[in-house]
Amino acid sequence: MNETLPLSGIKVIDFTGVQAGPACTQLLAWFGADVLKVERVNGGDVTRSQLRDIPDVDALYFTMLNSNKRSLAINTRTPEGLAVMEKLIRGSDVLVENFAPGAMDRMGLSWEHIHELNPKLVYGSVKGFADDSPWSDLKVYDNVAQAAGGAASTTGFWDGPPLISGAALGDSNTGMHLAIGILTALLGREKTGLGQKVSVSMQDAVLNLCRVKLRDQQRLERVGYLEEYPQYPNGTFTDVVPRGGNAGGGGQPGWILKCKGWQEDPNAYIYFTIQEQNWAQTCKAVGKPEWADDPKYKTAQARQPHIFDIFDEIEKWLADKTKYEAVDILRTYEVPCGPVLSMKEIAYDDDLRKDGTIVEVAHEQRGTYLTVGSPIKFSDFAPVITGSPLLGEDTDDVLAELGYDASGIAELHSKKIV
Repeated sequence: MNETLPLSGIKVIDFTGVQAGPACTQLLAWFGADVLKVERVNGGDVTRSQLRDIPDVDALYFTMLNSNKRSLAINTRTPEGLAVMEKLIRGSDVLVENFAPGAMDRMGLSWEHIHELNPKLVYGSVKGFADDSPWSDLKVYDNVAQAAGGAASTTGFWDGPPLISGAALGDSNTGMHLAIGILTALLGREKTGLGQKVSVSMQDAVLNLCRVKLRDQQRLERVGYLEEYPQYPNGTFTDVVPRGGNAGGGGQPGWILKCKGWQEDPNAYIYFTIQEQNWAQTCKAVGKPEWADDPKYKTAQARQPHIFDIFDEIEKWLADKTKYEAVDILRTYEVPCGPVLSMKEIAYDDDLRKDGTIVEVAHEQRGTYLTVGSPIKFSDFAPVITGSPLLGEDTDDVLAELGYDASGIAELHSKKIV
């Protein structure tokens, strides 16, 4: 273990599964924490076997969320297993869990008991809804959180149903929020000497990314319309924020536009933004310099009734250009734009690999696999991504660290507790 990393020396019990919790603890592991993943003896984290691409080998779902960790396989519902957990808690800095509501209490590991065992420990918890929510008993997956957090109702086209994003707004996003909370609590512990419970609900984490839609709800209630939405000025508004298609949320009109080859390639598109202060340059870029002083187009307010006519004309300009060629031209005019990249293009992007955003990792069973590296870049260190652990790979080492001798470890094995 690299003792120079920022979180080296921090011991984390990773009592999580699926995505939201593991995304949190993986970040901590990347930054140097000793993260011990505690799993069921039979099967471990359910994602080890979900959506497998190689029979009897840990699925990519698991490997891509559990790199840089160790694995302890144990039955915590036995007295001996609970005793191991209590020893771990006494010597750890952080425990993270995302069990169903009440599961930790039934296991004998309530927050109150954990705080009594180790007052310095920071307890991180992910739940679908906040403890005081009337829906706190619901089991929640990512898509449920996107629905309850406001994302689904505001995503999609106005004449279609609510849509779920391909981004894990409820899962990995919640994990990142929890990581921020845990690090804050660790800093707080430096001042008080005490740990605390840190809770993040998936609904809350999704809503935090939908704040501009909450902004729009208040504006809509005050004035009855939203001028940057495609429905203005010719459409109708109700009393709730509508779905806005591909419109930008920041007051700068934008849309996804077709480029050369869109008939065969479903991702031959760019996102094109009309920036108010760059309107004259934008007009030059797309071969329409006369638009710059045309009263019908000169201001954002004047343009809005004609916005789709403008985008239609820009698409004509794009018709003989690939998305990459279009972006290379538009960037010289400082037009905010970018290509729609497929997951294949991202996977094989040399620049993303060079800066550690996409990483190829060795794995004992599957050989190598691609995973997402740290989205956070530091000037003084670059996280080194290592493969995910096999189920129970570190069980004996962990037990020895806790003071169990060879015969004690063998007895736990014989009883199938580990």
